[in-house]
Amino acid sequence: MNTSWRPQGNSIDSASAGGLLEHIRRRQGAATRAEMARLTGVARSTIAQRIDQLIDAGLVVEGGDAPSTGGRRGTTLSLCASAGVVLAADLGVTHCRWSIADLAGTPLLAQTRDIDIADGPLVVLDQLIQDFDASLTQLGFTAADVCGVGVGVPGPVEVDTGRAVNPPIMPGWNEFSVTDYLRRHYDAPAYLDNDVNIMAIGEYAMHFADEVDDFLLIKVGSGIGSGIIAGRQLQRGGKGAAGDLGHVPVGRAADVPCRCGNSGCVEAVAGGAAILRQLRELGHEAVTVRDAATMVSAGHSDANRLVRQAGRDLGEVVATTVNILNPSLIVLSGALADAGDELYAGVREVVYRRSTVLATRHLRIVHGRLGADAGIVGATELVLSEVLSAKAVDAALAAGTSPVGRARQDRNEVPGVP
Repeated sequence: MNTSWRPQGNSIDSASAGGLLEHIRRRQGAATRAEMARLTGVARSTIAQRIDQLIDAGLVVEGGDAPSTGGRRGTTLSLCASAGVVLAADLGVTHCRWSIADLAGTPLLAQTRDIDIADGPLVVLDQLIQDFDASLTQLGFTAADVCGVGVGVPGPVEVDTGRAVNPPIMPGWNEFSVTDYLRRHYDAPAYLDNDVNIMAIGEYAMHFADEVDDFLLIKVGSGIGSGIIAGRQLQRGGKGAAGDLGHVPVGRAADVPCRCGNSGCVEAVAGGAAILRQLRELGHEAVTVRDAATMVSAGHSDANRLVRQAGRDLGEVVATTVNILNPSLIVLSGALADAGDELYAGVREVVYRRSTVLATRHLRIVHGRLGADAGIVGATELVLSEVLSAKAVDAALAAGTSPVGRARQDRNEVPGVP
């Protein structure tokens, strides 16, 4: 399924039951039947009938009295957040961050595990499923409560098929359908995307959607990639390969081989793996990108110098990207970006010098705000935007089912962590 994510707007796009649910989600407990009738121009009796459908499907619950506007007090309506759960995972080269959230996107549990992505999909995904299942039990849920699964991976993804395609740092994953594998276990929709795309969704939806319409997130971890949001919509390109900044050539890397098989890619001199190689050449012990990030945070002179230069090299590519896309905001994320200001300073130095005056007149370059949680927040949002979309909800109700039809019988309480 080629999901085309965009954040929820501020109007009711449809007066169908699914459209009303989108409005209820957006209003976060303040929606009323009267308000929706007024905004849509649809008769209150029709609105009431559609709200009853959502209540019967376990998607909406009634709250207390709404504030009086001079007439009869209405009853507030809220999404039933406990009607099911969403599983999310952000797979890196050496670690996996995963979470379980309710239908409001509130995390009930989040954990990190060391992995080796090179172990292949069966080993990595089976361990992820074990972790998910154990935590579902801990929280008082079962696999039947899972409404969807979202996963990000560090490589190019063909979103339509849920497969990584020739990922240079993921041996054994080529053409393996991650979504089919997870869907068979949980009997629920599953979605796969590039890790930087889900990070972009997370940062944008949580912190920047009210500020800008055009946004670029750049991750610098083991590799380098970007997630592009233009016109408030995630841009994946024709086959999902948009944003692969790490494999754009840069002058200083001309003769440096890259893991993709080419030479001269910016990732070959500015990515985390390149920083580790250079640190080891200088006699320092650094095994993972997190080791390098720790050295930067501690003010290590060689690490800081190398990361500052990596920022300049990356800035050469970002400057061209700014001239082409003209984003209003660039967010730097990933282990090396989060370690301090060295990478950030190097990127800014070159971008403001090399990009055009108009493209940078109001451009902001900032640190990410979600840190290591950007990916799981984005994967959760991606699932919810699909499973609770007006189209999905209306189709389920028309078929006499619910997108969370196998959810808990007691929908009014969310189990807490023991």
